[in-house]
Amino acid sequence: MLVSKEWLNEYINTDVEVEALAEKITRSGIEVDSIQTYGDEIKKLVVGHVVSKEKHPEADKLNICKVDVGEEDPVQIVCGAPNVDVGQYVIVVRVGGRLPGGVKIKRAKLRGEVSEGMICSLQEIGFDANVMPKKFADGIYVFSNEQVPGSDALEALLLNDQVMDFDLTPNRADCLSMLGAAHEVSALYGNEVQYPNTEVQESTEQASKALSVTVQDEEAVPFYASRIVKNVTIGPSPEWMQSRLMKAGIRPINNVVDISNYVLLEYGQPLHMFDQDHIGSEQIVARYANEGETMTTLDDVERTLTESDIVITNGKEAIAIAGVMGGDFSEVTEQTQNVVIESAMFNETNVRQTSRRLGLRSEASSRFEKGIASERVIDALNRAASLLQEIAGGTVLSDIVSDGKLPETSRVIQITTTNVNQLIGFELTTEEINTIFERLGFGTKVNGEAFEVEVPSRRNDISIKSDLIEEIARIYGYDQLPSTLPNFESATAGHLTENQLKTRKVKEILEGAGLNQAITYSLVHKEVAKKYTIEQNDVVELMMPMSEDQAVLRQSLLPRLIDATRYNVARKNKNVALYELGRVFYSNGQDQLPTEVEFLSGILTGQYAANKWQQKEEPVDFFLVKGIVERIAEQLNLTLTFEATQLDLLHPGRTAYVKLNDNVVGLIAELHPTVEKENDLDRTYVFELNFTKLLEQQVGKIEYQPIPKFPGVSRDIALVVGTDVSAASLINTIDANGDEILNHAEVFDVYEGEHMEEGKKSVAIRIDYLDINDTLTEEKVTTVHNQILAALEQNGATLRA
Repeated sequence: MLVSKEWLNEYINTDVEVEALAEKITRSGIEVDSIQTYGDEIKKLVVGHVVSKEKHPEADKLNICKVDVGEEDPVQIVCGAPNVDVGQYVIVVRVGGRLPGGVKIKRAKLRGEVSEGMICSLQEIGFDANVMPKKFADGIYVFSNEQVPGSDALEALLLNDQVMDFDLTPNRADCLSMLGAAHEVSALYGNEVQYPNTEVQESTEQASKALSVTVQDEEAVPFYASRIVKNVTIGPSPEWMQSRLMKAGIRPINNVVDISNYVLLEYGQPLHMFDQDHIGSEQIVARYANEGETMTTLDDVERTLTESDIVITNGKEAIAIAGVMGGDFSEVTEQTQNVVIESAMFNETNVRQTSRRLGLRSEASSRFEKGIASERVIDALNRAASLLQEIAGGTVLSDIVSDGKLPETSRVIQITTTNVNQLIGFELTTEEINTIFERLGFGTKVNGEAFEVEVPSRRNDISIKSDLIEEIARIYGYDQLPSTLPNFESATAGHLTENQLKTRKVKEILEGAGLNQAITYSLVHKEVAKKYTIEQNDVVELMMPMSEDQAVLRQSLLPRLIDATRYNVARKNKNVALYELGRVFYSNGQDQLPTEVEFLSGILTGQYAANKWQQKEEPVDFFLVKGIVERIAEQLNLTLTFEATQLDLLHPGRTAYVKLNDNVVGLIAELHPTVEKENDLDRTYVFELNFTKLLEQQVGKIEYQPIPKFPGVSRDIALVVGTDVSAASLINTIDANGDEILNHAEVFDVYEGEHMEEGKKSVAIRIDYLDINDTLTEEKVTTVHNQILAALEQNGATLRA
């Protein structure tokens, strides 16, 4: 919101410098982003009166003008603007003057003719082209009424001014108007707000006989009011109005349209002006649109409407999209004589959805979306009628034609002095609190320490006791908050929860293993949402996604990790090792919150250990990734098992489920060769674990055991088994038959190839025996060892010679 200091002074007298005012407003909670001073770089800018114009003898597009600039004799200025003419009052920069951008004006000769100054356009004195009146876009600016030659042009254009840019948060819609800004300044300095004149001289002709208003659904349109102003004269607005609109970032059009925009900025209440003679009937009906209904808006685009859009109609066809844009055939033109002014309240949600769907974001829709003040609907309507009467010479018909019920203009909140002081740490008196409420423009009833505070509808961000306390602290001054030390007598030492500790340990393991943490988007394309999942669930779809690639919530972290790896590899980073700890989402049906589950996933490709000085290259493989997962399980004191499986998009021979207590909690795999090829990746390995289930597993206390006093015995065996037999099944058989002296068994070699029967492989296993209570004897070890061998042979294994 751009707030002109000159315009603000019309409603509240503030003698402070604009920098001090901006600082105070910022400290109170509304950030002032910047301050623009229009006349800062301008010197010797005066009003000139063109007394004569002749064609330049040496240039077809130049004119030699004599301009009265308040001196004894007119000065000669050579001007190339196509719209310069005799009798005009124009902006002139004298010799020795300056313009924005450091432009210096010197006496010059143009094609042999002396030029003593320059006649200026609005753009040359600092206005953007998109806010200038269109008729002056390609030429100089011409005052619409008589001026005093030689007078200060900045003063005539109200440009001895500074404009503050308010960076408003969504809850402060009250400051999307000049009156709202005035109330904010009043709260900070205590000065009284002066309201604009809304009095009108009504004719005896009744508006209700020329127009009727009907609201079909008060949920869509709680209140709709209108006035009729006849016999208006379309023309340019006065300079003061044009200047204020341009400083606020709005292009002046004509007096009628400019008045609607002016009142919008003044009150924060959007208005719309209809040409009464082109409405097409003597009635206005506000309703929801019919599905598929069409209308052409002011930008000459045909719009197809839905049932959630609100339209203003003439009883048959739509003449405006409520709160968004008017229709083309009822717009105000140069031929307009009779005007219907609309001032209404529309459903915020419907306006927001319509403006977003149609891509029609406007000053009006942005205010309707945030909610407008019911107390200003009628005042803004009367203010517009008063200005039309004053500026456009219109005749205001008696009565306001309306339908619907205007919502309450205030709400009552009860609070006490004790409530305030307990929460914010001040020691304010009841009188001080009451003064702050009065400066905010809130009505109060005081009974001892108790307040009944009447909050006006313009402050729709205040609804509960805490909101009032925040306002008191804000106006009293956050910098006045007392400094206190914490009470350490009852303080307790902070600590991490068990799950937080486990999470940190897991991150340390992964980062120690060379993986980097990645954070990817939770939103994915619908086609990849269920890829790489370890369980089937319905997806959570967004109602209004930003794009198809971000349409649903993910059910696996792997698709985005694969994207991140592809991105890195494409930029010559061939060795990638990433992990992510994030959430996946499972739908629980419409209107129900999804189930959120934390997953831990990783992806590795390229070389795990690069070939550096006296080091061997170590490419990433399945067992490396499996080792990382096993290290995580060891740190969490969990026992995981692995079971070969086949899953879509994963390598059919290098994929395994990760199980905890015989329940699948994750997977380890190499990506399918086709997936690797599609993503331009070398062999790439992934893992994904249901981290929530791992954390849910209760882990007992760590129990320490003494170092064994007695030596152990190790025996190696080589077993010939079918290639389809897993090493894990052999280890399980050994564990089941090793009695109490079996300490550990692990595979140290697998061989397939020469000297092996087709379909067979050799698995070498080292078995460690240990008795913690006694020295092992050969007889005892041999008995258990033979028992293990017998069990293995029963399961189809043959001891290799």
